[in-house]
Amino acid sequence: MEKITIEAATDNLQQVIDFATERLEAHDCPMKVVMQMELVIEEVFVNVSSYAYRPDVGNVTICLDFAENPASVEITFIDSGKPYNPLEKDDPDTTLGIDEREIGGLGIFLVKKNTDDIAYEYTDKQNILRVKKFF
Repeated sequence: MEKITIEAATDNLQQVIDFATERLEAHDCPMKVVMQMELVIEEVFVNVSSYAYRPDVGNVTICLDFAENPASVEITFIDSGKPYNPLEKDDPDTTLGIDEREIGGLGIFLVKKNTDDIAYEYTDKQNILRVKKFF
């Protein structure tokens, strides 16, 4: 398992993306998977940065765990911010026009659509969101 712990601030997004991309490429992930995981990381990291600790600031740990058979990556996001299960929010109705939809919720919807498995738990005063992608 490889991990990075960093202040949950949107200014640090590129550093997190670079960390993950280097490891994904080192494990021969197809470019499509790399791009999907970059999107997932961006959505989750920006949400943690924007909401988890407000008005304070805290850290987020991102762990990448690779498996070979079948080939997959599991990315875990851990923060000690306010408890929040993003999976409890209903998916947006994408059949509605943009002006007719409620604001918010599209990011976690994109995370769900770009991963094969997603799970959330709140343990030891920590939000733990796991996503898995097979490749």
